[in-house]
Amino acid sequence: MSSTRVCVGQFAGAHGVRGQVKLRSFTGDPEAVVSYGPLSDEEGRRSFRVSLTGTAKDAFLARVEGVATREAAEALTGLRLYVDRAALPDTGDADEFYHADLIGLRAELSDGTAFGTVKAVFDFGAGDMLEIRTAAGTLDLLPFTRACVPLVDVRGGRIVVSPPETVEVKPEGSRGPGDEVEDGAEDQP
Repeated sequence: MSSTRVCVGQFAGAHGVRGQVKLRSFTGDPEAVVSYGPLSDEEGRRSFRVSLTGTAKDAFLARVEGVATREAAEALTGLRLYVDRAALPDTGDADEFYHADLIGLRAELSDGTAFGTVKAVFDFGAGDMLEIRTAAGTLDLLPFTRACVPLVDVRGGRIVVSPPETVEVKPEGSRGPGDEVEDGAEDQP
């Protein structure tokens, strides 16, 4: 496991005047968002005990312990909620994994040539995308499809990628025009 915290939901706004919040769930079973114990902010500094009270359009209605006013609920809007990866159930199958498990995996071409490292997984609405820091130091986005990522080997710490022709594959350590990386920038996401 390469990441210790997993985003499972997000506060989406206030509901009513008594401190209820709208909560979007990012879990496979949407109601399970509150079953993993206290939720926290990304840094793990603030903890939230949340209970579901109903549904509204594309979100749950929820109560957050200690939040009793509309203003306090509004202050939580947009806050992403996390749990420790260890709190989530084991996938139990080599073909199943959490997006957080992909972060930090080595990306290789089918012949074993280093391509880069997975930095993030995004969903822009048309399917998941992998952000990969290439061996040449650039950031590339690859569609997370079987065609572009034919193998995910979480236990082996790698994925195999088959980049589309629009992505230039450069040998490790080479840089081209526009690939200049400022000092220290290589380590940043």
